[in-house]
Amino acid sequence: MKRILFVILLIISQLCLAQNKQAKPAETSQKLATTMYLIENFYVDSTDMAKLTEEAIIAMLKSLDPHSAYIAAKDVQKANEELMGNFEGIGVTFQILRDTILVVSAVPGGPSERVGIMAGDRIVTIDGEDAFGKKVNNEFVTTHLRGKKGTKVKLGIRRGDDSELIDFEVVRDKIPLNSINTYFMVDKKIGYIKLDKFAQQSVEEFENALNDLKKQGLQSLILDLRGNSGGYLLTAFGLGNEFLGSGKPVVFTEGLKSEKQYYFTDKNGSFRDGGLVVLVDEGSASASEIVSGAIQDWDRGVLIGRRTFGKGLVQRPFNLPDGAQIRLTTARYYTPTGRCIQRSYDKGSEDYFKEMTKRLEHGEYYHADSIKFADSLRYYTLKSGRTVFGGGGIMPDIFMPADTSYSTKLLTDLIRKTVFNSYCIDFVLQNREELNKKYPDFEKFNKNFNVDKAMLDDFKKLASEKDVKWDDEQFDRSEMWIKLRIKAMIAQDLWNVDKFYRVVMAEDKMVEKAVEVLNSKKEYNRILGMD
Repeated sequence: MKRILFVILLIISQLCLAQNKQAKPAETSQKLATTMYLIENFYVDSTDMAKLTEEAIIAMLKSLDPHSAYIAAKDVQKANEELMGNFEGIGVTFQILRDTILVVSAVPGGPSERVGIMAGDRIVTIDGEDAFGKKVNNEFVTTHLRGKKGTKVKLGIRRGDDSELIDFEVVRDKIPLNSINTYFMVDKKIGYIKLDKFAQQSVEEFENALNDLKKQGLQSLILDLRGNSGGYLLTAFGLGNEFLGSGKPVVFTEGLKSEKQYYFTDKNGSFRDGGLVVLVDEGSASASEIVSGAIQDWDRGVLIGRRTFGKGLVQRPFNLPDGAQIRLTTARYYTPTGRCIQRSYDKGSEDYFKEMTKRLEHGEYYHADSIKFADSLRYYTLKSGRTVFGGGGIMPDIFMPADTSYSTKLLTDLIRKTVFNSYCIDFVLQNREELNKKYPDFEKFNKNFNVDKAMLDDFKKLASEKDVKWDDEQFDRSEMWIKLRIKAMIAQDLWNVDKFYRVVMAEDKMVEKAVEVLNSKKEYNRILGMD
């Protein structure tokens, strides 16, 4: 094993040498190989060469750029699952409540729903082993409930107040991981789709959501990419393809050892004509910036929000002989006008990842004029010739400051100490039957359900039990959002995560602005330079 890992490191160093014509062998591969040989054979104490090899690889990659990375063999599958769009397991979302596994919902059509497992069920035993107590954490649940498709797991379920367990045998299957957790019509003409990541199936999910919304009267669309940290380059290209006519570049990539490669639309997009607003913020990165950059460059839609993250590097995966993986930056990507969105990392990775803190300190979250772009980074859009900038994220057409009017330490502590989560789960467990009778559908719940004083009193009591220091002045400032979050989480527990977003949307200032722009054709065209 030691020899294999040693050879891996030697191969990596020789690859580096082959791509650096100015380097001398004695100063690269031989030097590194000799160092490892000396440590293994002459070091005073015993050494873990496998660990040392990994640390050497990690250090080399870290010195290159902030996004090249090493993934250990044991972590590769987990790292790829989200972007592959599925995993194999029993198909439940869960919460750990007081050392017990609580089923929040069963995936529709999944193996657990097929055998009758329901929201609110508590998993007490797994294959005869107790599944409660201090040993129960997320890793315990994942290890015991996930497994290869076709394998079986026996669960002991406690339902409601019944003391007797219900036995279920569940056959594991492929479970989809959705990129789109919510989409709906905001009004009779405007639809909303929130895309959380650019995974393998994201374009197909988008097309299905769009077709459903078209049947409901969709004429204009709000595409929400806030907090979307990216994913596959080809998925970003595929989504950009949906909004443009045939034969237009969505993105191109280029690196010192990677030839320039353009990605041209190969069809007329399924939504190339309607009104379009894209929501972005500082959490929108990589693939999100490819799509929003292409839409802005082609004057296809209006961008609303705050400056995006600024990641314009392409990582290519390389598998190592022991099953580990290197994700190496091989190129930069550029928007159709030639903008490179990648911000500088000259001061090192640690400084690079402090960018969001620096933006906060500079006041960028609140004032658009705090953002300065050099004239050398000026570009012009391809239809109307509007000015746009490169070199550090995508700057939206309409700046929307972060809303901190409700933000308090009390609210932060309530979230951090899981008061919302515990309260809402307990509330639904105790009142599910009554809630289902009173609110047979979400629309009725959303219109009529209110968080009353009795609920707030119980919520405050739970906060005290979880050592949250209550401050009435801070509560007054955060009250609206506290009530809204409680209502949203109850809706999520009663139905699904889609309903959480539907509730909080009532106070979403960016969505309000998007609706305002889409409902004014004159303003929409003015922003795009087409009036």
